[in-house]
Amino acid sequence: MSNDATISIDAELADARAATTFVADLLDTLSDADLDGDSLLPDWTRRHVVAHLAQNALAVGRLVNWAATGVENPMYESREVRDREIAETALVAPKVLRALFHTEAAALTSAWLALPTASWSAEVRGGQGRVVPASATLWMRTRELWVHGVDLNVGAGFDALPERMLRRTLGDVAGSWPASSIRMNVAAPYATSIGDDDAASVVSGSLADLTGWATGRTTWGISSEESLIPSAPRWL
Repeated sequence: MSNDATISIDAELADARAATTFVADLLDTLSDADLDGDSLLPDWTRRHVVAHLAQNALAVGRLVNWAATGVENPMYESREVRDREIAETALVAPKVLRALFHTEAAALTSAWLALPTASWSAEVRGGQGRVVPASATLWMRTRELWVHGVDLNVGAGFDALPERMLRRTLGDVAGSWPASSIRMNVAAPYATSIGDDDAASVVSGSLADLTGWATGRTTWGISSEESLIPSAPRWL
């Protein structure tokens, strides 16, 4: 592998594998009965989180197929179809649910590895309707795995994520917010400020805690000059 673009793809593939391993290891700690327990997401059990990650691998794979063939292949027919597929998958037997996560993740990795170099720049449309190059599917999947791994509520918090994953996720979230809405002061050792100086609200915390707060998961470790810690603007 000689050119910078290829090196970047290789690095992104490695990150996706690490994220898959993170979730797989957490899944291994759960008994079948544990899968029925609550996740960190409203109205979702751990079953729903695993079902979503299996279906997400399928959906991202459709975009990779789109890039490879040039034939439009959306992630989901509609939000309603997506939600129904997750709900139905969450009902399958634990053994089947676990197998689905592993087989669909492996199939997606195989699709990425088979994608011709020229096709990584092919334009596809993500689930939010934004047109992106096929290379963006790597981070799309990686972020989903890290964040929803925490959502499994197995004891792994955002402090379990690599720093570069936290920085990238927090940048994505903050970039989706309205201008001047909130400024985040990130504590050392990553000490920095994200957001406008004239933002209406200011929150402070570690990189991991701010990522958890910004993604709507927790207020743990967050401080604010306001009497109540403000809610983060909606992300996805």
